Amino acid sequence: MKKLLCTTAAALIATGAQAQDRTLTISVYSFAQDEFKELVYDPFEAICDCELVVETGNSVERMAKIEANAASPVIDMAVVSTHDALAAARKGLLQPIDVSKLESYDKLYDLAKDPIGDNMAVGYTFYATSIVYRSDMIDSVDSWADLLGPELAGNVALPDVTTNQGPPTLHMIGKAMGDTDPSLAAPIQAVADHADDIVTFYVRSSQLAQLMQQEEIWAAPVGRFAWGQFKDSGLPLAWATPKEGQTGGMNVMVMTKDNGNEDLALQFMDFWLSTDIQKALAEALVDSPANAEVEVSDEIAENLTYGAETANSLDLIPADVILDQRENWLAEWNAKVLQ
Repeated sequence: MKKLLCTTAAALIATGAQAQDRTLTISVYSFAQDEFKELVYDPFEAICDCELVVETGNSVERMAKIEANAASPVIDMAVVSTHDALAAARKGLLQPIDVSKLESYDKLYDLAKDPIGDNMAVGYTFYATSIVYRSDMIDSVDSWADLLGPELAGNVALPDVTTNQGPPTLHMIGKAMGDTDPSLAAPIQAVADHADDIVTFYVRSSQLAQLMQQEEIWAAPVGRFAWGQFKDSGLPLAWATPKEGQTGGMNVMVMTKDNGNEDLALQFMDFWLSTDIQKALAEALVDSPANAEVEVSDEIAENLTYGAETANSLDLIPADVILDQRENWLAEWNAKVLQ
């Protein structure tokens, strides 16, 4: 009996040690990490009996690390853009997500459920892109075509084609022109024809606030995630609702192939997608919720891409179009706009 008790105690100690040794390594964007630690990482560690290792960096660095370690993954789960996720999937770096094990899956907006196909990714946040304008300088911006119209000539900024906002803006200008060809040839030519009327092709949205303050520009396409910094500037600014709608982007969760930590990764994904966590992140103005059950105050919603109507109306460029066309977009842009 004494021997049996010792054996049982040893087994329990070993089991506890194994639980404590459980480690999930995730790769994420570097922004708002203090908030993520407080609202997501620490609470998850408290319930998973595991250690969460968080690696940050830019998209190129993080994707390169996943690819370099494909034979023996050092990253279990990552959050990336839809087109980065599809690029990784095409290289065989990812495995399908077993969405039947995600209790929160059915709570997601439809656009977040299977954004790149084959359940290779699940959306956790998305954002709208529209036009911010000085409401004291112009009455309204009713169409994406207004960006190249006479009222804004000499007082408009557009995103460079290399930025996340660049191709979506061109897509919507093309839509306003009646041309939605994925080559974006028509809107790129239209921008080239009006290049002298454009103050700058910006790379960072932070450049725009000062230009608007100095009244050098009156309007520019902006991602909703940056709206707060404009709204709080004290300037008379408005968010346009063009008749062609809004565009935007989405970030997704992916799981590396054969990482051996699938169950823990799924548990973490489900936790992050849960109503409580998505609401906490929304109220902290960190991420717009992909979980349709999240409800926030009007004041919070004003700073987010929020609600079923908005989610269902976003005209997003498919990830495969971005991957297959972006080199052509850059070549056309360099040849016609930057000549």
